[in-house]
Amino acid sequence: MELTGKALTLSDLVSYQEGSVVSKTLIDKKIGTLTMFSFGSGQGLSEHTAPFDAVVQVVDGEAEVIINGEAHTVMTGQIIIMPANIPHELKAVKPFKMLLIMIRA
Repeated sequence: MELTGKALTLSDLVSYQEGSVVSKTLIDKKIGTLTMFSFGSGQGLSEHTAPFDAVVQVVDGEAEVIINGEAHTVMTGQIIIMPANIPHELKAVKPFKMLLIMIRA
């Protein structure tokens, strides 16, 4: 599906799948990426670090994002910035969708 030059509804770009994490890369450039994710309830990404800042924009639902051991609840319409080289993880409090914006510069 060609995504450029069209008005898109973020929440329509990935579907929920029970017990799964689904992702769709929207842009993948040397300077950064845009990736949509959907997480079934209880699903998540385990603790890791990344060499670049990343922004999570919650498009639907609710997630718990843990940055350097500190938990944050992030809901529809909110964003959280995960700083480079700091451990972080996230988990679906209930099914949720997010846009992950990774800046590589």
